[in-house]
Amino acid sequence: MRSGPILAWETLLDLGPGPAPLRDRLERAIRDAVRSARIPPGADLPPSRALAEALGISRWVVTETYGQLVAEGFLEAQVGSGTRVPARRRHPLAPGAHDVRTVDREPAVVPLRAEYRRPRFDLGPGVPDLRHVPRARWAGAVRRALDRLPDAEFTVVDRLGHPLARTAVADYLSRSRRVNAAPDDIVITHGATDAMAGVAAGLRSAGHTALLVEDPSWSRLREIAAATGLTPVPVRVDAAGVDVDALVDAARRTGARAALITPAHQFPLGAALSPARREAIAQWAREVDGVLIEDDYDAEFRYDRRPIAALQGLAPEHVVLVGSLSKSMAQAFGLGWAVMPHGLRERVQLADRARPSALDQVALAEFIIAGDLERHLRAARGRFRRRRAALLAALERELPGLAVTGIAAGMHAVLQLPPGIDAGAVRRAAADAEIAVSDLTGYRASGATPNVEALVIGYGNLSDVLVDEAVARLAGVIRSLA
Repeated sequence: MRSGPILAWETLLDLGPGPAPLRDRLERAIRDAVRSARIPPGADLPPSRALAEALGISRWVVTETYGQLVAEGFLEAQVGSGTRVPARRRHPLAPGAHDVRTVDREPAVVPLRAEYRRPRFDLGPGVPDLRHVPRARWAGAVRRALDRLPDAEFTVVDRLGHPLARTAVADYLSRSRRVNAAPDDIVITHGATDAMAGVAAGLRSAGHTALLVEDPSWSRLREIAAATGLTPVPVRVDAAGVDVDALVDAARRTGARAALITPAHQFPLGAALSPARREAIAQWAREVDGVLIEDDYDAEFRYDRRPIAALQGLAPEHVVLVGSLSKSMAQAFGLGWAVMPHGLRERVQLADRARPSALDQVALAEFIIAGDLERHLRAARGRFRRRRAALLAALERELPGLAVTGIAAGMHAVLQLPPGIDAGAVRRAAADAEIAVSDLTGYRASGATPNVEALVIGYGNLSDVLVDEAVARLAGVIRSLA
């Protein structure tokens, strides 16, 4: 089917105005046109030169966009045949749209389940860009895993992880996070929460009764620790990360010898642990024979410099490094890892549900070995860097004078509210306006009254074309409560 010459491409692809780069706007326009069937299945797209001339943009923008969409499997290309929309393909739809499935070549429209819908203006933290999940590359990794796995291994799930996955993760962490670990130091899990459950149980069996936690911090990991019998002990956080002097004092008072920290990018305040404090907390762990649980949840995303090395490298025998694909790709992959010192690793008893299938683990190995994970992360860093800049510009324009804090990293920032404005009230009113946003109070580990009201604003899953409108709507909500 050759539809390229027939379609009016300059009207079919609406690049729209806005600060987003032309490449991002063209990519969005092609995705929207294919998903809505304005470009039908099997249709050829114009040669890059012809489309560039029709749209009045550079040929480089078109070739880069085609390359990205072909790499994801959204489009297909063959030498001598140009670029086209696959004849039959289920394309990911926008939030709130319908899920179109093909059964015996007859399309069936199934409404998207309500619990899967994200708000249109998604400023919720901790959600990656779901429009850019590397579906095609992951499918290729699964196919290679199926070819590689011997028949006998389809009945086996290794207690601590498949050797191929442990080796691939160890190699990846060594070059990307400067982690000091051999494959035997790696445990493959479903993600950070399952890893935390195993580590907390291991700490309890080793005689630990308390866990030092950052205040504020992500509540889910604290709750998991408490469920195993560890008492969370809050420690304040400032612009240089967790206050190590306060941590040492709290440890002396409570006898705690374990701490849960986010040194690369503190959640939710967005600070990086200062070099002096990194050395100090590693020294404390060595002196008391303690354990530091390093939650490496989004350390791959740093925009002003290369990602800093993991704290684990300073004290490998005293640090458990926890990571996953949840923030870098999507939670649905259900894959993560923990780098553990030998003494603790032998005490960890992962629940059956915390053991990913051998197929998933070998697919992870194939995905890493092929360079697809790092390729995906490079592209994501570029998108998040540009989106963060657009978000900050919109906040300055719509809410001038309000402080926005957090280093140039990750997928969220913290917006301080005007005096007298309750963050919880803003969050509730924003939800009524189709805006997802979190308030800082919900992450506090202690019952102390906060001295500042603030919002935690995510931009990972916010469409580039909606940044300005999302911020304008949020600003309207804040002004309405003043």
